[in-house]
Amino acid sequence: MPDSVTKPDPQDLLQDVIAKSMSAGADACDAILVEGTSSSLSCRLGEAEDLERSEGRDLGLRVLIGKRQAVVSSSDASPQALDELVERAIAMAKAVPEDAYCGLADPDQLATDIPDLDEFDPSEPSADDMIDMARACEDAARAVSGISNSEGAEVNFGKSSVHLAASNGFNGSRQGSRFSVSVSVVAGEGTKMERDYDYATTVWLSDLPSPESIGTSAGEKTVKRLNPRKVGSASVPVVFDPRVASSLVGHFSGAINGSSVSRGSTFLRDRMGQKVFSDGVYIIDDPLKKRGLRSKPFDAEGVGTARRELISDGRLTTWILDLATARQLGLETTGHASRGTGGPPSPSATNLNMAAGSVSRDDLIGAIDNGFYVTELIGMGVNSVTGDYSRGAGGFWIENGELAYPVSEVTIASNLKDMYLNLIPADDLVFRYATNAPTVRVDGMTVAGT
Repeated sequence: MPDSVTKPDPQDLLQDVIAKSMSAGADACDAILVEGTSSSLSCRLGEAEDLERSEGRDLGLRVLIGKRQAVVSSSDASPQALDELVERAIAMAKAVPEDAYCGLADPDQLATDIPDLDEFDPSEPSADDMIDMARACEDAARAVSGISNSEGAEVNFGKSSVHLAASNGFNGSRQGSRFSVSVSVVAGEGTKMERDYDYATTVWLSDLPSPESIGTSAGEKTVKRLNPRKVGSASVPVVFDPRVASSLVGHFSGAINGSSVSRGSTFLRDRMGQKVFSDGVYIIDDPLKKRGLRSKPFDAEGVGTARRELISDGRLTTWILDLATARQLGLETTGHASRGTGGPPSPSATNLNMAAGSVSRDDLIGAIDNGFYVTELIGMGVNSVTGDYSRGAGGFWIENGELAYPVSEVTIASNLKDMYLNLIPADDLVFRYATNAPTVRVDGMTVAGT
């Protein structure tokens, strides 16, 4: 029998699970159903290598009995499997310790006006389309003078739907799509080879840059890295290319995540309302951005989402909270709950960006006599409790306001508290990723070389 006949409506399915759970003894419950389809194709040296397609459907159920909660999941939505799912969840909830902060949203906290964020493109590229895109991307990269080999190009497509329902009356559904192209190539020969890459991901296929432009960019980035030099250790200004500057925003969002704040395991735990960044710096979380890679009109607890300035003129204004961490801190949720099917909600940022500054990239670099322009970061040497920062890096040495020559095998170090207070953003912000930043300059960092 075809799947279209056997699969019940997602919301009907969730309502059935909720009704079964409440009848079985749950005081409250919610259920989430995630359905997805994805395809990927890789191509190397002009030949298609792998074409994969997967489809999945997974249901997660959370039941609450008093202050005890349990989460179970299943990919089997048959009536017998759902009965067993409910029975198992109830038994687990009776056995686990109490959690003083668990619980569903109050009805007045639930999203009622759910905007259309243009999250879903119904387009689906064929296998031939994906092959053509991958070949065009790799061919453009290999056509750059100096490219000697290729690690391959890849094209990915995916679409998903998320359905959420709860015993507090919330019912919501949303669809999303993703399209991406990437390529990695090699320049040079023997022991003097260098590699680099480029990629793009968008919600709508029509917004994706041409495969040729991505390939050409990857090839040019790679060739520029040939014949890197060593540098001595020094304390100098460090400029972060936008591709890596976004990581500084990511470290910040982790430091203000409610899970870290409630445990006291973040270097920003006592800094609410204080100056954290330099004057004029703004960091925004915008879940309502149309066609954003992490957009969502409601969070994983059915709470409405909103654009927020996490940093306003350098000052920390809010934590990133879900219901549980908000209750633990005596605050209100910020609508940042995220959830898979196998666990309870936890807070997570959405579309993050550091706002553009007022100085150009050229002027930011031009004022530096000696410094380091970072295009690649290696390792994860960041201590979220103390803010200590130490990472391997590659890029270009700055001399007299110009990028002079490539540099590799160095370490950059400081403390994020000092880095944020000495950070200057350029005016070249471009929205390419889920977390975005312009070129940024951080004075007074240690570059450890030979």
